[in-house]
Amino acid sequence: MAAPNPLLSGAVGRCPNCGEGHLFEGFLAVATRCEACGYDLAKADSGDGPAVFVILIGGFLAAFGALFTELALNPPVWVLLVVWMPATLIICVALLRPMKGVMLAAQFMNKASQARHD
Repeated sequence: MAAPNPLLSGAVGRCPNCGEGHLFEGFLAVATRCEACGYDLAKADSGDGPAVFVILIGGFLAAFGALFTELALNPPVWVLLVVWMPATLIICVALLRPMKGVMLAAQFMNKASQARHD
């Protein structure tokens, strides 16, 4: 059996080591250990990286969509706000978990660890 692609496993919320166990315990809380292979996930820390990428991607999509809507349809400002503010929220929330999984998987792939000074 071939080893799973860690980035794809992380994007779908699975353990980057085995691709089977859950990477998250809640919406964004990282599990302490993979229930399938026992891999220690407690040291995994993606920091602010996923949020930055989500803001950039979601902001671009929402700004481009709002600008396109404004130029193509010329609706009142309230229509733009009613449509694109919730769309921005939905886009950002939908991207946050997969992006965090990808960042944690990239950390796993590169054997990176946070330098902790206790």
